[in-house]
Amino acid sequence: MNISQAAEQSGLPPKTIRYYEEIGLVDPARRQDNGYRDYGSRDVHMLRFLHRARDLGFSVADCRMLLSLYTDGDRHSADVKAIALNRIAEIDRKIAELGDMRNILATLADKCHGDERPDCPIIDEFAAGDK
Repeated sequence: MNISQAAEQSGLPPKTIRYYEEIGLVDPARRQDNGYRDYGSRDVHMLRFLHRARDLGFSVADCRMLLSLYTDGDRHSADVKAIALNRIAEIDRKIAELGDMRNILATLADKCHGDERPDCPIIDEFAAGDK
């Protein structure tokens, strides 16, 4: 199948597929006599795997490790779990950061009168540059 068909079946844009090939995340597709890429069902399966992992926020480096583990019949599930737990910890940090940002903005919004006057604690806080 050509790259458009592989893209449709994997859910990834052709540009992303080309990028993954370029950085060596996936093996380059075989080439037909006319020079076009030729993808098989295994290629599409790997692209779907990457699509799912990237949707869950795994970095390209993490995806590289996950693919390596996926193709390793002697892998230890503990290695896969460690990568997943690291991702969960990253998500928890981001959730905490977002909660802090929300609380700061809510406090600033509460201090702002939101009327026709030009004075605004939100603008004043941003201008002060304090963290």
